[in-house]
Amino acid sequence: MADLLYLPDADDVTEFEATVLEASEDAIVLEGTYFYPEGGGQPADRGTLEWNDGSAAVVDVRKDHGEIHHEIDDVAGDLPANGETVTGHIDEERREAHRRMHTAQHVLSRVVLEEYDATTAGNQIHADFSRIDFEPADFDDEDLEAIEERTNEIIERDLPVTKGERPRERVEANVAEGRSNLDLLPDHVGELRVVEIGDFDMCPCGGTHVDRTGAIGQIEITNRLSKGAAVERIEFELRSG
Repeated sequence: MADLLYLPDADDVTEFEATVLEASEDAIVLEGTYFYPEGGGQPADRGTLEWNDGSAAVVDVRKDHGEIHHEIDDVAGDLPANGETVTGHIDEERREAHRRMHTAQHVLSRVVLEEYDATTAGNQIHADFSRIDFEPADFDDEDLEAIEERTNEIIERDLPVTKGERPRERVEANVAEGRSNLDLLPDHVGELRVVEIGDFDMCPCGGTHVDRTGAIGQIEITNRLSKGAAVERIEFELRSG
């Protein structure tokens, strides 16, 4: 099984060396990687892999039966041999945008849970905008203004964002009801990677995040959509603080 080297708290690393386990015209599998594979509502990283006699663009990253497949394009030179060392370069701008967006999503989700007792039913982040589905929810314009204002108040407190492995028992005791789906995890999972935002929020999450909320900037809610009975979608963008 490939090691996800950005876990638990190295998600600021964007250049690294790794050993090739397998290489084909379509994908390269590494012994360990700092590239984020698509999952949890967060898109995969992009970037490049370089080796002695060549290079390739990483256009997607996906989990596959415990391995991480770096899907490649624009290959220059011969493919790397098994056991060869490659250098990975992650698109820093894209990574940082996802870090800011994902942490912003956590803050906004917790605000809505506290103020409206609505849970996060789904989310999708992007580099330029993101969305969250809440239920049960029926927001009006005043609600959206209040949510945006409260979320930005939390962000402006510049709270520390810590990422680490925590015993499942501690997580179950401290995560707010409605903030996660811990009951869906297999019983044998004893340690969870958790993202804590100061004293404001704790949530199991495998995504990439900034180290302080002040790095997020400001949230601007741009749209609200009804997605069915008692399900509301909020779309938002980020502005520089």
